[in-house]
Amino acid sequence: MSAEATNPATPGPVTPGAQRRRGRARLDLRRLGRAALLGSTTRDRLPDAIGHVAEAHRAHYPDADLEPLRRAYVLAESSHRGQMRKSGEPYITHPLAVTLILAQLGAEITTLTASLLHDTVEDTEVTLDQVRAEFGDDVCYLVDGVTKLEKVDYGAAAEPETFRKMLVATGNDVRVMSIKLADRLHNMRTLGVMRPEKQVRIAKVTRDVLIPLAERLGVQALKTELEDLVFAILHPEEYAEVKAMITANAEAEADSLGDIAGEVRGVLREAGIAAEVLIRPRHFVSVHRVHRKRGELRASDYGRLLVLVTEDADCYGVLGELHTCFTPVVSEFKDFIAVPKFNLYQSLHTAVARPDGEVAEVLIRTHQMHQVAEAGVVALRHPYASPTEESAEGADDERVDPTRPGWLSRLLDWQRAAPDSDTFWSTLREDLAQDREIAVFRPDGGTLGLPAGASCVDAAYAQYGEDAHACIGARVNGRLATLSTVLRDGDTVQLLMGQDTASGPSRDWLDHARTPAARIAIRRWLSTHPAPAPAPSGQTRKAPVAAPRPEAAEIPRPAANAVVDREGASVRLAGCCTPVPPDAITAFAVRGGAVTVHRVECPSVERMKEVGRAEVGVRWVDTAECRVTLTAESFGRAHLLADLTEAIALEGVAIISATVEPPTQQRVRHTYTLQLPDAGHLPGLMRAMRAVPGVYDVSRAQHPAAAAH
Repeated sequence: MSAEATNPATPGPVTPGAQRRRGRARLDLRRLGRAALLGSTTRDRLPDAIGHVAEAHRAHYPDADLEPLRRAYVLAESSHRGQMRKSGEPYITHPLAVTLILAQLGAEITTLTASLLHDTVEDTEVTLDQVRAEFGDDVCYLVDGVTKLEKVDYGAAAEPETFRKMLVATGNDVRVMSIKLADRLHNMRTLGVMRPEKQVRIAKVTRDVLIPLAERLGVQALKTELEDLVFAILHPEEYAEVKAMITANAEAEADSLGDIAGEVRGVLREAGIAAEVLIRPRHFVSVHRVHRKRGELRASDYGRLLVLVTEDADCYGVLGELHTCFTPVVSEFKDFIAVPKFNLYQSLHTAVARPDGEVAEVLIRTHQMHQVAEAGVVALRHPYASPTEESAEGADDERVDPTRPGWLSRLLDWQRAAPDSDTFWSTLREDLAQDREIAVFRPDGGTLGLPAGASCVDAAYAQYGEDAHACIGARVNGRLATLSTVLRDGDTVQLLMGQDTASGPSRDWLDHARTPAARIAIRRWLSTHPAPAPAPSGQTRKAPVAAPRPEAAEIPRPAANAVVDREGASVRLAGCCTPVPPDAITAFAVRGGAVTVHRVECPSVERMKEVGRAEVGVRWVDTAECRVTLTAESFGRAHLLADLTEAIALEGVAIISATVEPPTQQRVRHTYTLQLPDAGHLPGLMRAMRAVPGVYDVSRAQHPAAAAH
């Protein structure tokens, strides 16, 4: 049972009281234990033992009905009666402490009820059917999920499969993970009696998986304290050094951050902006990071200013006043209100300097944003209060939560797609190790959350799932881009999809994929579509070439279907612009008595005039056939040449010649000289060529160099 990891009598290192967040007081477990044993359990009043929980919950929900809490406590206390923690305290003190943590974060009554009962099914005679009958389906669902998490073996050998089971157990309900994180925090707070090697093992698992999960779920209040507790166990010397620095700063007479806070209050008061200005001390790990980055710390580096306002617009009003009355540090400005982080976080970040050189970092947010910043998904209240038809009718009772963070949605999707536990584990660790995400925009205004360094390949799989196999390219900020293009925060990405649903990714896509969803999908496709075996040594494998149309080889090169005002002159159509009726045309005499016909807008026309070449009158004759050169721009893929030539042939057009340039950056240029039975066929031919998957543009040839005669 989870109690074996705790001993309140000899607690592990904890954050000093000066660094604690408001509303996160530690419980006196001995007093709580006595209350659990002696407190009232009548139906007329709440048991004394859960008074702390009720008070914390009412701070967020003043009109809450606390009857479910009373009944849950009575069941939990009677079920755990006689069970003791290693410290000698009644076991009920553990679920009480976990529930208090969640109540302080603003969890709703269903989560708190399940938290009180979270160990009953695992450690007592209580069954899930009893929980369902007494408290309903939602509480039963959460208790069942947490029970499955409690059965996870955190041993190194079991990690790949057990953590996959952990995510499956979480299901689509983030409240299961919220209870688990609060459970781990309470056990980490009281880890002192464990053997040192076991403390280290538990701390490493907390560091590698549970802390990143808390970060991605936005539960900063849990994440920061877990970081400090892990830091104390895994790096005791550095922890002691940071603790001494924080203590020395707290005892110093100068309080530059307090002075700046007073000045900020005055500025906002004069501006008529109602705001609460608080000093937010940095936690131990944050101080350690700043110290490693900057060296010796200033007094203002030990905390940040937090400005809380009522409306979103007030956040920008505060920002304007601060940047007007102080010197802003431009490089420190970030707007997470306009573009929230992947884990729901919203805030304005800035830093301002006084004339004496003191710099203060400032966080600006509304009270609601602050609640979400601290509690993340816990602050979502009750996401299942109004079930959708999807959740009511979904297969296997799968829940659909439209409010859960996109990262968790993607995580649940790709853990199901992972072919084996080792793949799941390695990709999970890679994903959790990425500490920064970017937001890119779709053309419809939606956003995609991706890790920093992600490419268009990642964007394709994030938006289309396995349908992204047919992706042929992208437009980034309106410009054509290859799938290997690395995206930046704020880019707009339009994915270009081919029409060939049988096409698939190339192996080099793996070199550009950063997200688990993309890598797993690509590997799975490649494993079911093995590449052809290489040719035997000394032999060369020839690429298949579409067979030419028999009639194409027999078509003689006809005279140009244009006549010029120069008797006896031979007429030919310029290869640089390949004019066809009814193009506006002009002509110039060239060496050998010939006359070359150009489209009027051809770049070669201006050069001919600049060197003094005289124009020759020219007009089209009444004939049907014409010759034209077209250039097709495409993304490289297998069988593209065959598909293009087939599309041309189906239009009844003969191919006189064709050239394909070597691919560069996954792009290929094809140039075709074609004999059309009628110039009127040209628009339809170009549309047919553009419709070939992989082709993104078809145009009339424009090769100025070809005009030199």
